[in-house]
Amino acid sequence: MPASHIESAQLPAAPRTCVLARAPEYSPSSIVAVAIRRQCASIAALLLLVAASPAQADSLRDALRFAYRTSPGLTAARAGLRATDEGVPIAKAAGRPNLSATADYQEFIVRAANSFSAPLRAAAASANLAVPIYQGGRVRNAIRAADARVESGRAGLRSTEADVFSAIVAVYLDVLRDSAIVALNQRNVEVLGTNLQATHDRFEIGDLTATDVAQSDARLQVARGQLELAQAQLITSLENYLRFVGRPAEALEQPPALPNLPGSADVAVDAALDDNPQLVAARADVRATGFDIGVAKAARLPRLSGIASGNYNNFLGSLDSTIPGRTFVQTQRTATVGLSATIPLYQGGLPAAQVRRAKALTSQSMEQAILVERRVIAETRAAFARHRATQFVINSSRAAVSANELALEGVRAENSVGNRNILDVLNAEQELLNSKVQLVTARRDAYVAGFSLLAAMGRAEADDLGLFGGELFQPRLGGAAPEGDRGGVDRRPHEQDGRSGVAMRADAPVEERWP
Repeated sequence: MPASHIESAQLPAAPRTCVLARAPEYSPSSIVAVAIRRQCASIAALLLLVAASPAQADSLRDALRFAYRTSPGLTAARAGLRATDEGVPIAKAAGRPNLSATADYQEFIVRAANSFSAPLRAAAASANLAVPIYQGGRVRNAIRAADARVESGRAGLRSTEADVFSAIVAVYLDVLRDSAIVALNQRNVEVLGTNLQATHDRFEIGDLTATDVAQSDARLQVARGQLELAQAQLITSLENYLRFVGRPAEALEQPPALPNLPGSADVAVDAALDDNPQLVAARADVRATGFDIGVAKAARLPRLSGIASGNYNNFLGSLDSTIPGRTFVQTQRTATVGLSATIPLYQGGLPAAQVRRAKALTSQSMEQAILVERRVIAETRAAFARHRATQFVINSSRAAVSANELALEGVRAENSVGNRNILDVLNAEQELLNSKVQLVTARRDAYVAGFSLLAAMGRAEADDLGLFGGELFQPRLGGAAPEGDRGGVDRRPHEQDGRSGVAMRADAPVEERWP
């Protein structure tokens, strides 16, 4: 879609301070000068927040990169995933050999009177080795369940990442939209102020009535109120930007074109069913709970382990015999090897209850996966419909702006010859303002809807948007993070699934430009 501008809606290059005076205080010779001074100080302060020098400009890509490094939500999700990763080595540890050693030293303070040997002290050491041979499938299923939960956790991190990015895109576009709306309303106040002065001047010479002056003054007061509301909304958007991105907005650039938008709702749904992170997580949870059933069933089965032990005792020369002429060896060594089998006979119904619980949880996760799938399909189709509708709104709003500009020009010309009254002019100016506001709002809504569609398809993450050229987050490897990242980052395994993402480039063409 070709880039376009609304010339009259562009933000001023630099703020100009002024005061807004009441119309009766103007003189005819000062109309032009007063119109120039109608830039108010509050707008200057707001524009300073969003219009810094070009060297300090922020792009959408910069905002996403900064949030990727510093977002508390993402950092917390990464820490949670690292904790989930540890479930795999914990499960594997149950199937590995267990080696332990003990050592002790004893002093015998009171000895039995009828003992034939009475040591004064003793030192002992022992070592024990147990090697699991058969665990009834408990270890194997526990490992598989842990792996499935890691996959679910990684998909959950992807979902968190997409949610954070979606929120940032929304607030970024909110600032652009609200900045443009403030500029449009400021321009409207200027125009209405000039109209009021002109109406008052014509009233002074008897060309218009007091009703015309009152109508112009009323419309100006309404416009001033709309300007205040627009400024308040801009402040809200700036605060939300600071909240989600983590730093103030500075001279936001035009957003780049969104990559890989689907051509139809069916294409979007197919992609979402394959790669939506919430759906991937739900399916992994189903597999994990299925393996939990195997873990529960293993409690009914025998367990077999190989065992070995060694013992060493030293009485430190203190072992004396109470029988004359009899001596004892002061050190002893023993070693044993064997097998240990545990056969459950009766456990009070515990294994059966655990199996039933595991099956119920599996059924629950399966139903939840179906619920998530339905929600993903609905959200994807809704996002596609919103994006498509906003494209039509953009086209119709652009046409409405052109038509209202022509209409306003004609109404003003007819008013100058007496064929139109002041109210007609005021209404035409309001219609033009409304269509311009609708246009900038539609552009914001279209971009946000498009990004929401990408998020529903599973294509709104750092690797899809090309935010970094290096490694992304991978808790298991604990690899290098992008500079400044607080959580440790490396590349996720889902990046190997062959998706052909097109990066969000700073030099990508822009579908719609903002005033």
